[in-house]
Amino acid sequence: MNRHLEQFSQKNMKDVSSLILAGIQWFFFLFTNTVVVPLSIGHNFHLSPDAIAASMQHAFILTGAVCILQALFGHRYAIMDGPSGLWWGLTLSLTVSASSAGMSLERIGGGLAAGFLLAGLTMMILGWLGAAQVLQKLFTPMVKSAMLFLMTIQLTMNFFKGMIGYTEFGRFDLPVAALSVVIAFLVAWIQLKGRGKLGNYAILIGIVAGWIAYSLLFPGQHSGQPNQTTTGLTLFPWGAPRWEPGIVITAFFVGLVNMTNSITTLSTVEKLYRTETTSRQYRHSYALTGLFTMLSACVGVLPFGLFASSIGFLESTRILRRAALIIGAGMLCVIGLTPSVTAFFAQIPPSVGSAVLFVAYLQMFGTALRTLEGTTFNSKTIYRVALPVLTGVAVMNIPAEAFQTLPMYLIPIISNGLVIGVLVSLVLEKTVNWSKMEQPVTVSKAA
Repeated sequence: MNRHLEQFSQKNMKDVSSLILAGIQWFFFLFTNTVVVPLSIGHNFHLSPDAIAASMQHAFILTGAVCILQALFGHRYAIMDGPSGLWWGLTLSLTVSASSAGMSLERIGGGLAAGFLLAGLTMMILGWLGAAQVLQKLFTPMVKSAMLFLMTIQLTMNFFKGMIGYTEFGRFDLPVAALSVVIAFLVAWIQLKGRGKLGNYAILIGIVAGWIAYSLLFPGQHSGQPNQTTTGLTLFPWGAPRWEPGIVITAFFVGLVNMTNSITTLSTVEKLYRTETTSRQYRHSYALTGLFTMLSACVGVLPFGLFASSIGFLESTRILRRAALIIGAGMLCVIGLTPSVTAFFAQIPPSVGSAVLFVAYLQMFGTALRTLEGTTFNSKTIYRVALPVLTGVAVMNIPAEAFQTLPMYLIPIISNGLVIGVLVSLVLEKTVNWSKMEQPVTVSKAA
């Protein structure tokens, strides 16, 4: 009897330790996806170091809170909900293009704040009314795959720039790039060759080992983030909400696209859980994301959205337990409430985080491919994927300066490769009868 109790106790202790390690890994995933956003946005809006640090803390608290609520009462999956990459790209694009066109940063920030509030309210209302069902019909597996391909390309491009030191120093930094490549190979090797559960903690090992190696090889090179120990709540640090038609309308449209990203993410992750997402889960998920989007607009944080990259993280780590996400999100809330701890963790070199996330996000490419399982292509039907994906990639590689001659309200849409690619895919799926073209193309023999 005592032996069985001892075995049971040991098993429970092992499960708890594994859960805590998984939670720590979730924490680093949440952290590295959140910390760089307020930094880049704050610098673009020329905010003070204290204001940037305050935005960072608010981002940590809101991200941790919404992830916990989503796991318990929302979609009920282990998926990150945080400052959306789609909104990130829009905001950076607007601050550059609108400033070049002569619009003040206060006007841009005020217009974005109004657009964020409108987008959050719209998401809550449409989501609760069942708009998810309509969006599901629009977003066929072909559209979802195009969106996943483009999101993978866009994110990995950003992380690759971070790996080589471009985002830190504005140029290619060979020593930093070499270390980043080693870190990326280490994480990939652990994932591929790691025995037992070792592969589940590849991201955690990569961040810790990379941080230590960076500190030893480049002492003092990374200055870290603001080291303040106090923070206050400043409403609308980018500017008070104001009606700027072009910016508000663009933000509203991007908000609708962000809703479709939730459809893509939830419909993809449910395959990992071998279940089907109910309409109630969609309504609750949209309500929480919309509410936190409105809250984020008030404190200088980007609007929220589900992270499709969570799918790659889940596939890399094979940790599907919601409890692990809740632990990691709780830790993120704690450091957000502790300025001195925030200052410490914010010293993780961006190149290290980028190298680790670069490998983690590669799994999204496989997810996009699996979305196309069962579909065959010929010389005609290949346009269903090739045209939207390659068009989006082409737009991504056009310099921002090339769009400055366009009307202000068109720039955020036309300059966003992800948005353009998704729009092209939607148009193709609704205007072309692909079933007639799915027969193999035959070539007649010459007489």
